Amino acid sequence: MTDHIIITIGRQFGSGGHEIGNRLAQRLDIPLYDYNLIRMAAEELKITPEEAARVDETILGRYMSNVIIGSGDYMLFMGGDEYEKPLSDKVYQMQTKIIEKLAGRSSCIFVGRCADYVLGDYSNCMNVFIYAYKEDRIRRIRKVYELNEKEAWDKIKKVDRTRKIYYEEHTGREWGKIEAHQMMFNASLLGLDGVVDALEGIYRKWEAR
Repeated sequence: MTDHIIITIGRQFGSGGHEIGNRLAQRLDIPLYDYNLIRMAAEELKITPEEAARVDETILGRYMSNVIIGSGDYMLFMGGDEYEKPLSDKVYQMQTKIIEKLAGRSSCIFVGRCADYVLGDYSNCMNVFIYAYKEDRIRRIRKVYELNEKEAWDKIKKVDRTRKIYYEEHTGREWGKIEAHQMMFNASLLGLDGVVDALEGIYRKWEAR
């Protein structure tokens, strides 16, 4: 492992975790990898970004081993008990390889994709989880997606549940718990810039070691 400092950000939906990652990347002048990992994985797997996005941060394909999908998007039966891996597994494994490669190239930030687990053996990795109060999350999602309060909360619960299942299936850790993350920040208490300030300070301290 090099001296590169890697930051991984897990987040509740609507907590502002992605925006925090963007602002921090700009402050530190380092790249941020999130949805662009889907495109990279799709290119390597020679599938469309839309196909990769369909199973990104989900485990849909893992539970379809006994179902034949006409389009072949998730499972292709080979006859007998032999079959190809679900597309969700292929995308996850390819993203894992890409994350490891990018982490060895330069300091950077990863949002989601179980990056904290993938880079678990890296000593220079800051694993962060961002959460926020319910009312703040609803307010953010209502504004972004133009939903009413109930629709926003339903969407938050659905996305959080999907992320939780995906993370726990791949890592064996409990999503959003301190046992699975080095640092946890309440964006409602600190504000987005407050969290960015704190993470920048920690990064600079690590950088000066």
